[in-house]
Amino acid sequence: MSNKPLKNEWQQLNSMKRIFFVGIGGISMSGLAELSRSFGHEVTGSDRHLTERTEELERIGISVHEGHQGAWIDQFKPDLVVHTAAVHDDNPELMRARELGIRLVDRATYLGWLNLGFDQVVNIAGTHGKTTTTAMCSLILIDAGVDPTVHLGAELIQFKSTVRSGAPGRVMVSEACEYKNSYHRFHSTTAAVLNIDYDHVDCFANLDEVIESFTEFTDHLPTGGQLVVPAFDTRVQKMLAALKRRRLTAGQPMPKTIWFGGNSDLTVPGQDAFCYDNLTYEQGLSRFDVLHNGLHYCTLSLHVPGLHNVHNALAAIACAHTCGGTPEAASRALNDFRGAEGRFTETGTYRGARVIADYAHHPAAARATLEAASHVPHNKTWVVFQPLTFSRTKVLMDEFADALKDCEWLVLAEIYSDREKTNLGISSRDLADRINALGGNALFEQSFETIQKLLDERVQTGDLILVLGPEDIRTLADKLTGRTSHLG
Repeated sequence: MSNKPLKNEWQQLNSMKRIFFVGIGGISMSGLAELSRSFGHEVTGSDRHLTERTEELERIGISVHEGHQGAWIDQFKPDLVVHTAAVHDDNPELMRARELGIRLVDRATYLGWLNLGFDQVVNIAGTHGKTTTTAMCSLILIDAGVDPTVHLGAELIQFKSTVRSGAPGRVMVSEACEYKNSYHRFHSTTAAVLNIDYDHVDCFANLDEVIESFTEFTDHLPTGGQLVVPAFDTRVQKMLAALKRRRLTAGQPMPKTIWFGGNSDLTVPGQDAFCYDNLTYEQGLSRFDVLHNGLHYCTLSLHVPGLHNVHNALAAIACAHTCGGTPEAASRALNDFRGAEGRFTETGTYRGARVIADYAHHPAAARATLEAASHVPHNKTWVVFQPLTFSRTKVLMDEFADALKDCEWLVLAEIYSDREKTNLGISSRDLADRINALGGNALFEQSFETIQKLLDERVQTGDLILVLGPEDIRTLADKLTGRTSHLG
């Protein structure tokens, strides 16, 4: 983090007092706007539609314009305009900013600039589990008195936001998303890669390209940087082999590697590792000992189910440990952790059935969520699933069908996509047909109203309703239970 050109970028950002965010209502952009205001910048922005999230920004003093107009730029006279990757070049605000010679940067570049203002930066990447692990790591550090600044991709009830402003210049913890290689603009002292699957098919042609992208991300670690990785993921092993070749060619040492997994996953003696041992399930929830290099570190009883959350907890502990986390803080924070919003979130009950909402946008994530749900005491399971993006559904159709074919009862809502211009000739009806051809029990319904009617006809007390997919379908979970706030 001492590289002089990078420090110059941070100093340049500090000189930009007025910042305009195009697409400010997005989950990441709204958080960045909030952080920027806490850092002393004057902030405003625009979005196509006003939402509860933009209302919250207004509540804390950040004005938001509905719709996109070049006039907003003339009125605010920003020093910098930050925009999402989804905003096109013909956006009126971007066009007006160019005419006036105002600097434009995308969201990922801006988040990378924020990294530069901190002595230690933990960026947590992986196809799945980023939000949960980032939240866990942050809460451990808070409990340990480290006072981190945090950037999340979901609301966390402890923050009453997606972000937290901590001690200036000390530690920043953030999710690092691989979409369009955005995390290549980030700067880490500790990086985590939780897992690697083929995803974001609209920007990666195949799994090899995904592995190459994660290799590039980890290669940005400076000398003395630390890399947290699973001992059980063969694709991460391929990434490490590629990273070693890169570093050898460049004459640079490998980052210090910290492993996580089960005791049996570690095959090389002397590895720096956080492992679980004595794993048991009580009422569907996991209890286990955490070992650090073979010695007892802490004992956890998680309130978020599933083996994937055991792994997330280990990764979070490892990341926090590099920045001042302690066994006592890990025990207190994680034994009390109830999850980030939309990550196996219990929204309430409906007709006597528990309702769980989960992002689960990828076949592997759907498998993990269904596995976690299998440990939760219940009678029948009713699954409502909405695929996210036409391209992902088309390319991973067989994987989705295989992941969902064993559901007792499954209803599919139509595919949701806010960034694709065409449906690619694909529908959730096609996925339902594929599942049923494999012997599954899937229905396709176009409206949330008809889905709720089906649930009305079937659900009984003691059942479990899983609402899986993007925020669009997860609003159904809130509607069923009457939940009105994600933040307590």
